[in-house]
Amino acid sequence: MSEEKVVLVDKEDFQLGLMPKLEAHRKGVLHRAFSVFVFNSSKLLLMQKRSSLKYHSPGLWTNTCCSHQRDGESTVDAAKRRLNEEMGLNVDLKEIFSFIYKANLENGLIEHEFDHVLVGFTDFNPKINTNEVEDWKWIDLSFLELDLDKNQNIYSEWFKIIFKRVKGYIENLN
Repeated sequence: MSEEKVVLVDKEDFQLGLMPKLEAHRKGVLHRAFSVFVFNSSKLLLMQKRSSLKYHSPGLWTNTCCSHQRDGESTVDAAKRRLNEEMGLNVDLKEIFSFIYKANLENGLIEHEFDHVLVGFTDFNPKINTNEVEDWKWIDLSFLELDLDKNQNIYSEWFKIIFKRVKGYIENLN
């Protein structure tokens, strides 16, 4: 099986080509990605702890699911696919914003992504894929905001960047 490829994009999210995922992270090339945030009816966020086997950000707490779109795959379809593969959940998702970020990670890797952020709601608990996810929990956003200030080193870089904007979106829902 060939290595998974990411979709290379420009700053307007226009597709430029494809590159093996690990190569894109070594070179810090801008590529398309998504981050999913699933909440329950009490507005608790479903967090995952990344598997310690992951090639970057292993063992860190992060949003419900994140990954990369495949060539020709819509963001919502990609997000639903990975949410099911990682967390065993089928949830309706809505994209709420997108942004570009660049972060240096361990092992000399660089995360440079045009990240599409999606939200969804369910009261079902996940059935995690232990190759992808080490642990999970539902967490209160106010507690999480305080914990992010105190314990930044246990959270993924992208999660720290996205969190406050997603929190604001959820707090403004009726």
